[in-house]
Amino acid sequence: MTKFLLAAAGVGLLAVLSLFVGATHLSPATLLAAGPESEAVRVLLASRIPRTIAVILSGMAMGVSGLIMQLIVRNHFVEPGTAGTVESASLGILLATLLAPGIDLIGKMTVAALCALAGTALFLFILSRIPLRSALLVPLIGLMLGGIFDSVTTFFAYRYDLLQSLNAWTTGDFSGVLRGRYELLWIAFALTAAAYLAADRFTVAGMGRDFTTNLGMNYRRAMSFGLVIVSMSTAVVVATVGTIPFLGLIVPNLVSMTVGDNARRAVPWVALGSAAFVLVCDLIGRTVRHPYEIPVGTIVGVVGSALFLYLLLRKGASDG
Repeated sequence: MTKFLLAAAGVGLLAVLSLFVGATHLSPATLLAAGPESEAVRVLLASRIPRTIAVILSGMAMGVSGLIMQLIVRNHFVEPGTAGTVESASLGILLATLLAPGIDLIGKMTVAALCALAGTALFLFILSRIPLRSALLVPLIGLMLGGIFDSVTTFFAYRYDLLQSLNAWTTGDFSGVLRGRYELLWIAFALTAAAYLAADRFTVAGMGRDFTTNLGMNYRRAMSFGLVIVSMSTAVVVATVGTIPFLGLIVPNLVSMTVGDNARRAVPWVALGSAAFVLVCDLIGRTVRHPYEIPVGTIVGVVGSALFLYLLLRKGASDG
């Protein structure tokens, strides 16, 4: 518990630091010297606090979604970005935009969640039909399926002149987060809390259908609940801030090396670690080209791909 409280304090310090980094100069001294109606206070309330909250909620949601995916599929190399979930959610947003141009953000998120659910179910169906002789084959199937969804999305976006909008959906970027444009992420927080409450069920379900059934648990219901949490969390994050690659793969694996595969113990650490990882990457993106920004999706992608290769090589060495 002491280690967790220290880690939580570290995330709190990163969150406070995030409030004072950006194009507009803001410091504790300027806030104390300014009045309640000053520009510094308006920037803090309208931009910096919503952005920091969005970073934390998005990180927690995608990290825990990755952990659930790994438990459901029983493979440590799977997350929403390597199972076609993110790409099918992007396709859902495009379909909602094309078929109902006036639809609001909640409507887009609903369509994206349904498409993400269908895409993830298709991924699981394909896995059930293919003999898996290597653990590395599972993420490769997911990447190929995601590539198909991505190609279809790009084709229709090109056909209807929506490539620029598609780029915004598929690049994780918090620069556009303002008060009134991030509140849907609290849904992802509620889903993360639900994942913690059902953590024991996911742990048991991860041991297989026969083991789960022998314990008197409904295997199909646990799987369905996990898929709903992953799909809705992914849809909310993609619809609000875009794609954050590799997050659901890297942090759960690093946590698993430390605290094991018990979801009850792992979920709080994954949520905390994912929030810290995205906060650090967001701070890097906001400082290396100050006052300009590099989207957090780019920073996470570079760091995450290197760590992903390390995990693949580490797994290959242990298998060999």
